[in-house]
Amino acid sequence: MNKQMKIALTAIVAFVSVYFGCRKDPVSEKKSLAFRTNKLVIIVVDGPRYTETWGLTGRPLIPHRSEMLREGVLCTQFYNNGYCFTNAGHSAITTGVYQNINNSGLEYPQNPSIFQYWLKFTGSSSSKAWVIATKDKLEILSDCLDPEWQGKYRPMTNCGTAGLGSGYRQDTTTLRIVESTLSLQKPQMMLINFKQPDAAAHAADSLAYIQGIEDTDNYVWQIWQQIQADPFYRDQTTMIVTNDHGRHTAGHLDGYVSHTDTCDGCKHIEFFAMGPDFKKNHICSQPHEQIDITQTVAHLMGFRMPTANGRIMTEIFK
Repeated sequence: MNKQMKIALTAIVAFVSVYFGCRKDPVSEKKSLAFRTNKLVIIVVDGPRYTETWGLTGRPLIPHRSEMLREGVLCTQFYNNGYCFTNAGHSAITTGVYQNINNSGLEYPQNPSIFQYWLKFTGSSSSKAWVIATKDKLEILSDCLDPEWQGKYRPMTNCGTAGLGSGYRQDTTTLRIVESTLSLQKPQMMLINFKQPDAAAHAADSLAYIQGIEDTDNYVWQIWQQIQADPFYRDQTTMIVTNDHGRHTAGHLDGYVSHTDTCDGCKHIEFFAMGPDFKKNHICSQPHEQIDITQTVAHLMGFRMPTANGRIMTEIFK
């Protein structure tokens, strides 16, 4: 090869290296952004209205989260723009797709979840990802119907009394299982469901509904204290608190008792997040929706979800 050809080839190689080196996919971009998060906990408080949580003047029912906001982010315009039922809401959070899924636990999500994508991407064992839910029917979050993913890369589950079809248990039992799992299994990805606000409201028990909101606020605080006390999790863990759906707006249909339609009470839900990569004491008023959680989680944890919709909530990062 003569000298001129060598010079030309060197120039071409340099151009290609610079050009493609500047085109980063989300995984390589994660490294350049230096996210510290490598563990994730999503807590879904089942079915309170926003007007009884962050939207209530003084926030008397969620004092712990109100205090924790000094270290976190709240999105005040966050919505379930899909179907306002338990399984549909949880499925939207984990798959990034709104699906009108059977609410009784007889149907799996059509699309793969954050757990399946993360387990495949990392090559981790199933014990590193967990779905722990008071409601047994949420065991469906462990799998999907997509033939390329069905039965593969499934997280561990502990749902209801004894799994799918076994019935609901108490939230206090779920809390104990969460605490034990964090301590003994050391998972890196977990979704937790607490049922009480939803269950009490369906029973038209307003006092128990209010108590359920207060109790779950305490559970959130206890879980965060355990995370911060454990060197395995401290300063490496993101915690997201959200809802699967709200409830009918006061004065609309049967009010807080049910959730079935597109009223603001059903659609307007919570998004609160804490972790090493989020802004502190930050209120985000930009509109976001449930399926944005999925893409944001994938971006934060360094993997891609091409089957998910939604968008990354970049404005809440530091």
